[in-house]
Amino acid sequence: MTDATALAKACSDAMYANDNASRTLGIELVEVTPGCARLSMTVRHEFTNGHEICHGGYIFMLADSAFAYACNNCNRNTVASAASVEFIAPAKTGDRLTALAHERTRGSKIGVYDVEVYNQDDKLLALFRGDSYQIRGEVIPAGDSA
Repeated sequence: MTDATALAKACSDAMYANDNASRTLGIELVEVTPGCARLSMTVRHEFTNGHEICHGGYIFMLADSAFAYACNNCNRNTVASAASVEFIAPAKTGDRLTALAHERTRGSKIGVYDVEVYNQDDKLLALFRGDSYQIRGEVIPAGDSA
């Protein structure tokens, strides 16, 4: 494991410990590498809308969480400045969703990240793009990182 990969994992583990929203929804941190993250969740019945499909807000949240882990895993506090999603296909109760976030570009303050959301059959369900903005501070205080 490279130092950058170890730092990405340490940052993501530290964030996950405090990520009440993701943990409450059952979102799991599956894998991280520098600038990338893979998160998964199972669609529960209470996530469905009046059409008996997963409410788009839950899919957005899964993608947004993957985006957050990807843009924070270099140990710089980073927040979203904008995000959008395109829904391609529905998810249903019991589907296992996976969000794959990839850094497209990162400058001194801003970055762009793409996230694809798939179901357990590798069917593409959504495309998400997030713009990030680096704020003050570190995810892991200096001296505490891996």
